[in-house]
Amino acid sequence: MLKQTNSLDLYPIGYKMNLSDLVKSKRKSVQLTQPELAEKAGVGLRFIRELEQGKETLRLDKVNDVLHLFGYEVGAVLKTDNPDS
Repeated sequence: MLKQTNSLDLYPIGYKMNLSDLVKSKRKSVQLTQPELAEKAGVGLRFIRELEQGKETLRLDKVNDVLHLFGYEVGAVLKTDNPDS
């Protein structure tokens, strides 16, 4: 996992950030360029660019390769019946 210079913990509970913003924010917090992040994650530069631009169809295994560097992952989450969540 990479050491971060600032944290997203400053956002209020319940704040929803999209994946592209999360990756871009985390990448910048550790002062990496897109090519450097691609190399560290073992994915292509084009993939990083598409991820940060919010492409709607991406391979989840590659998304997780990137997110694991920051201590995150995406996966299935049981949906609750609560309309506020």
